[in-house]
Amino acid sequence: MEPTEGQITARRTRGGGHAARIARPRARAMRAAFIERAFEPFRMASEESLALIERNADTILAEIGMEFRGDEEVLAILRDAGADVKGERVRFERGMCRRIIQASAPRSFIQHARDPAKSVRIGGNACVLAPAGGAPFVHDLDRGRRYATTRDFHDLMKLSHRLDGLHHADGLLVELMDLPIPERHLEYVPAQFRLTDRPIIGATTSGTRAEDTMAMARIVFGDDFVARNSVVYGGVNTNSPLVLDATMMDSLKVYARAGQAVVVSPYILAGAMGPVGIAGALAQQLAEAMAGLALVQIIRPGTPCTMGVFIGTIAMATGAPAFGTPESLLGITVASELARRLGVPVNCAGGAVTASKIPDAQAAYESALTLHATFLAGANMVWHAAGWLDGGLATGFEKMVLDNDLCTALATFARGLDVSEEGQALDALREIEPGGHFLGTAHTRHTFETALWRPALWDTKTFEQWSEEGARDAAVRANARWKELLRTYEPPPLDPAIDEALVEFIAKRCAAIRAGAA
Repeated sequence: MEPTEGQITARRTRGGGHAARIARPRARAMRAAFIERAFEPFRMASEESLALIERNADTILAEIGMEFRGDEEVLAILRDAGADVKGERVRFERGMCRRIIQASAPRSFIQHARDPAKSVRIGGNACVLAPAGGAPFVHDLDRGRRYATTRDFHDLMKLSHRLDGLHHADGLLVELMDLPIPERHLEYVPAQFRLTDRPIIGATTSGTRAEDTMAMARIVFGDDFVARNSVVYGGVNTNSPLVLDATMMDSLKVYARAGQAVVVSPYILAGAMGPVGIAGALAQQLAEAMAGLALVQIIRPGTPCTMGVFIGTIAMATGAPAFGTPESLLGITVASELARRLGVPVNCAGGAVTASKIPDAQAAYESALTLHATFLAGANMVWHAAGWLDGGLATGFEKMVLDNDLCTALATFARGLDVSEEGQALDALREIEPGGHFLGTAHTRHTFETALWRPALWDTKTFEQWSEEGARDAAVRANARWKELLRTYEPPPLDPAIDEALVEFIAKRCAAIRAGAA
């Protein structure tokens, strides 16, 4: 049977590649592939507090244990590694998981993009910003909130590709609610290769879908390149508290055995999936992450992996998730330091997150607070850095471009103080008499295009000029901006032979799924 209409709508374009498969790097990249921070991460906890949380995490793993549900193979792997396995409950002696992780997990790694100039480093002082993902709804000012479709997904992927504050494709930007669940990955995985040339995220909703991701990655990059390099980033979530289920383990095994990057991410809301005490929630998070990361390293030592560190809270009056709270900011900061002490890169879902339903002041405050805290805490991979609305239930078109200004501001801030001759600007100071101004100096004329950060949407006009131009607020300006970005979008080059191979693979897999074979 033929693939769905959405699976063949991305137009094929000409192009060459890395080893005849990946787009050739441009002579000069138009923008940085990722951010490099010029400062040390912000710290909030003492050595004694961090050590206490680590001891408590070991206590949880040794006394309570973690359940690995529905996967006898994983239970056997952990038993052979020395863990105490009783039924599906697995206990680890104190320090066991940490020793396994620190023996082989890399402190940083490269995830390769189809365009080598856009490959990212995850770890160290690097920071990679990725858009929102996984929402079943989309929102824009024209049509309001609605179920997401394949077309919405394509438009958001194109928009993300155009935004200069983002560095990663981030996979499933929204759920493709108009496609059957078993076939969605056969749309959104190849769309990442067609609509952008940034690094991708793979499917993790089943082992079979992870295998399909790897098959498509080998089509694009070539078998040999994939065997030696990380080209897929797989997101594995625990089911807090203290459960890893068969679906996630199936995907984890596929990516680990292929040597592809895996994040193990407990997504904890204090008071719901974890204790209301933040120190207790942090110990639980660390325990869950260490158990999953140890499994990754047991399966294939040296596999790139990251620790997910998001700590959220709930509104005690309603039980609903809350974002931008001081407890969440503290939790993210301390969790990031715990991940660094473990020796793995930090993956945080604390991007521009908000409970607000529309791109309003609440959305701006909550998003700015959480994204800034995450960035200053030293997160290496930041999910949901643009577009998130309604507690993650919606991705907003206006919100995506509004958040992009936050991302570019952080990238500029991360460069640190410029103390070069140009940054010192003594010639400009010598040129101007006391009481003068610097608007017309040679230094200003020479550097004005690049010296200062320029937002795409912030308004600095006078009140009179702003009024004459329609008195448009930020959301209205963002509405016009995302439409213009989509209108001028051009797909990155892709070798037609690769595209043909993807189409053939998708058709075969769709046919097999519809026949009930997989």
